[in-house]
Amino acid sequence: MATEIQGNKAQRLAFWGIPLAIAVLGLKMLAWWVTGSVALLSDGLESIVNVVAAIVAFVVIGYAAKPADAGHPFGHYKAEYFSAVVEGVLIVVAALLIVAEAIPAILAPKLPETPVLGLAINLVAGIINAIWAYTLIRAGAALRSPALTADGHHIFSDVITSIGVLIGLVLAILTGYAVLDPLLAVLVACNILYQGWKVIARSVDGLMDKAVPADEEEAIKTAIAANAMGSLGVHDLKTREAGAAIFVDFHMVVPAAMPVGEAHDICDRLEDAIREVHAGAKIAIHVEPEGEKAHGIRVKVIEGLRS
Repeated sequence: MATEIQGNKAQRLAFWGIPLAIAVLGLKMLAWWVTGSVALLSDGLESIVNVVAAIVAFVVIGYAAKPADAGHPFGHYKAEYFSAVVEGVLIVVAALLIVAEAIPAILAPKLPETPVLGLAINLVAGIINAIWAYTLIRAGAALRSPALTADGHHIFSDVITSIGVLIGLVLAILTGYAVLDPLLAVLVACNILYQGWKVIARSVDGLMDKAVPADEEEAIKTAIAANAMGSLGVHDLKTREAGAAIFVDFHMVVPAAMPVGEAHDICDRLEDAIREVHAGAKIAIHVEPEGEKAHGIRVKVIEGLRS
């Protein structure tokens, strides 16, 4: 239930990202139209990616929030990583388009027209993007949404690009070196390529069943150690992230004569404790009867968890 609520919140945010991305795209293309600046055009081309990415994120987050079914018994959470991969690829495409526009302008550079108006329009678009990027990154972390986080980081890179464009165009106007405009566009493309690579790398890492961050795993260990009374120890703790969901798996050793009901009560207590750390965590506990060899090892493990 908790992951479904998170998914609904993430999808609502993703929806509002679509009209916002279209509005920012309109502002940036208007800035390019009034100036003819290749650097401003490069900034606008990246915003086309933002629009497509916002639409993809909205669709994929909705799909990822679907409950588990017979075909996908562990849920659809990983779909968000595909959205982030698609966004990374689109970022790379945008960078290549920028380079294609910049090369002819390097060979025949010219100063932008009505630069003050164009820079002012682009500045407004940059401020909108900065606020939205901050909102998405915070929400992505809180809702454990890779798609929102990737979108936020991409838009933040767009903000950095806009700042670079503004600085570069001011230098071109002040110095009279028109070639600074297309050269800056190439630098923008390089930055976009780097950001695209980071988005893809983070997404592929998630698809590979990456463990939860070290601090979160430590919190899970602490919860287990504090609530494993009655057991003889735990071992083989494994965690993994899949979009908004967290999966926790471990083995618990109990006395061989312990009734099933008592072992089940310990499992319930552990599950409740872990979900206080991670609401909606998917937990699998394998209960094992004590054995002479396993007993000594596993008691040490749980003592280590308490330290």
